[in-house]
Amino acid sequence: MPSVNHYENFPVASWLCPPRLRPPIVAIYHFARTADDVADEGEASADERLQTLAALRADLLNGLNQPGVESVRWPGMFQALHQQISAFALPVEQLLALLDAFTQDVVFTRDARRYASRAELLDYASRSANPIGRLLLHLYGVNDALSLQRSDAVCSALQLINFWQDLSVDQPRGRFYLPDHAELGAEIQFARQLMQQGAPLVHRLPGRAGWELRLVVQGGLRILDKIQAIDTRVQRPRLHAPDLLWMFWRACWMPQSRP
Repeated sequence: MPSVNHYENFPVASWLCPPRLRPPIVAIYHFARTADDVADEGEASADERLQTLAALRADLLNGLNQPGVESVRWPGMFQALHQQISAFALPVEQLLALLDAFTQDVVFTRDARRYASRAELLDYASRSANPIGRLLLHLYGVNDALSLQRSDAVCSALQLINFWQDLSVDQPRGRFYLPDHAELGAEIQFARQLMQQGAPLVHRLPGRAGWELRLVVQGGLRILDKIQAIDTRVQRPRLHAPDLLWMFWRACWMPQSRP
C-alpha cells in the first residue's frame, strides 16, 4: 500500500474477500474507477468530461429502467454491474452519489473553485467516499445506524487523508482541497479523530472483512503519521515494509468500544 486512496481500498479479488462477494465488489470498483478516471485522467476538456459522466449516468439508469438495453460505450462494465445490482439489490443511489462527486470535481477544477471550509469537504466526502463503505456494508448485510455512521467516519477520513497526502499532486492540477486559512496540522488531527471514531466498525464486520478493514484503518493512521513528518506540498508520503509490520501489529490489537 504505497498510499491511501479510497477507491484502491476495495478488497478486490484479494484472499480476504469472500468468493461470493468478489463479482459485485469488482463490478462496483470497475464503475467507480472508470468514472473517477473520466474526471481525472487524460487530456479531455472539462465539457467533454462532463458529457462522459452524463453518459455514464444515463447508461446506468437506462439499464435499470429498460432491462436488456446494453451500453454502447461500456457494454461489459454495465452488463456486470446491472447483474450485480439485481443479484444483491445494490442501492443505486450510492452509485449516483459517486457520479455527483466526480462531476463536482470537474466543475470545481474548471472554475478554479476552492473549498471554503471543512464542512464543504465533508459534504463532498459524503458523496465521493461514503458511498463506497455503504455499498460494502450492504453486501455484508450490515445496515444498523451505528455501523453506517462509523463507516461514514472511516470513509470520510480516508478521503481527507487522500487530500492531505496529495497536495503536491492536486495543486498543480488546479485542485485546492485545503481551505483558505486552514492549518494543515489541525486538519490532520481532525482526520485522525474521525478515523478513530469509525474504527470500532472492524468488530462489527465478519471474519475476513473485519481484517481487511483493520488494515485499511491502520494504513490511514500510518499515512497521517507520515504526513505530519513531511511537507506534502512538496512530496507524497509512502509506506514501506516496516510500516506494514506496524500496521499489522496495530490491527491485531484494536480495542472494542461500547455501542
